[in-house]
Amino acid sequence: MSKTVFIDGAVGTTGLEIAERLSGRAEFTILSLDEAWRKDDAARKEALNAADFVILCLPDDAARAAVAMIDNPQVRVIDASSAHRVADGWTFGFPELIGAELVARATRVSNPGCYPTGFLALVAPLVRAGLLPADWPYTVNAVSGYSGGGKALIERFETDGDIAFRAYGLTLDHKHLPEMQIHAGLVYAPVFAPSVVPAHRGMVVEVPLPLAAIEGAADVAALRAALTEFYAGSPIVTLHEGPESELLLRRSGAPTDRLELYVFGSPEGTQARLIALLDNLGKGASGAAVQSLNLMAGLPETTGLRL
Repeated sequence: MSKTVFIDGAVGTTGLEIAERLSGRAEFTILSLDEAWRKDDAARKEALNAADFVILCLPDDAARAAVAMIDNPQVRVIDASSAHRVADGWTFGFPELIGAELVARATRVSNPGCYPTGFLALVAPLVRAGLLPADWPYTVNAVSGYSGGGKALIERFETDGDIAFRAYGLTLDHKHLPEMQIHAGLVYAPVFAPSVVPAHRGMVVEVPLPLAAIEGAADVAALRAALTEFYAGSPIVTLHEGPESELLLRRSGAPTDRLELYVFGSPEGTQARLIALLDNLGKGASGAAVQSLNLMAGLPETTGLRL
């Protein structure tokens, strides 16, 4: 029997892409509100409590308020905001890291952030395996398409053709830091340097490693082998083995829910660059939400994904 899904915040970028992935799927029926009722709390509460699954595509405070409206214990929630990513009682929706079975039986799932998805995919398995230390001061250099910044940033980039690069998070207190630190098991939050370029979608996340200076760090071959083994058999995450002369983020990049990982090392083995390529609207947002929804509904996790 078809399960009902209510996307609260369905007209935003993430909500629209989730709806596209669910469109035409017989397993789910989308509950929707007319435009006149979309911001009416009474109508929203009724929809929030009537659905089998609720997906929240809202700002953090609005997501917390929506959860507070749910009094039907049968409703299962996926929150695409950052409101609950390190909150008690919530399951972190990264099946490859925490186990698909935990997501499948969860009632409250918090979608990982787009940048943390790349960082955690690279670092968390290596720290967990003891190949990188938990107490190293890691850095994260990352660049994203502008679609992850919401309507205001999208409009800014699409109307101001002179912007070539935007660095932000300059106060060093970005909201992604707690999930990066906690879910990677780190002593210190990483130094996070996010930026935006004039491409609609796509993301590159890099963790540079001065291996010669990191006591207890494994060599490049061991890091690569560990990630290859960790993601072996994954239909979504791929660790690439071959050498690359460059990695490109294209303005014309097609939507994808894949996550591509790379480990590069210097000839003498004293340095490494761990790099993740993903779609900030795919595995970084909407694709991840649909992956968790599939698991929670007892379906193959890749159903409806763009792979």
